[in-house]
Amino acid sequence: QVQLVESGGGLVQPGGSLSLSCAASESISMYTLGWYRQAPGKQREVVAAISPGEAHTIHADSVQGRFTSSRDDAKTTVYLQMDSLDPEDTSVYYCAATFRRDRAIAGNADYWGQGTQVTVSS
Repeated sequence: QVQLVESGGGLVQPGGSLSLSCAASESISMYTLGWYRQAPGKQREVVAAISPGEAHTIHADSVQGRFTSSRDDAKTTVYLQMDSLDPEDTSVYYCAATFRRDRAIAGNADYWGQGTQVTVSS
């Protein structure tokens, strides 16, 4: 099974940027890859989902225009560029993989990383 490792989280001031990466242990070319987040006391939510070949990419309304997801299958890595960060974006961010796009959108992916903390605070 594919193993996923997120990196790039940290502390950033409001209005700042962070770039998250998620490295996979094997080829990801056939997977739909998703980014998710979960804040304390809140349900996990989908941030973005990107299909094989970037044929279909969705971003949550709350991050549309601020976050951009991308993938580099040659490097078996998926990225999340986060700009104009707001304290409401503070969460643990996870990447995940599944063969089914509907499962990615539903937050029901098959393989998950361990998460990386993003804190937006002055």
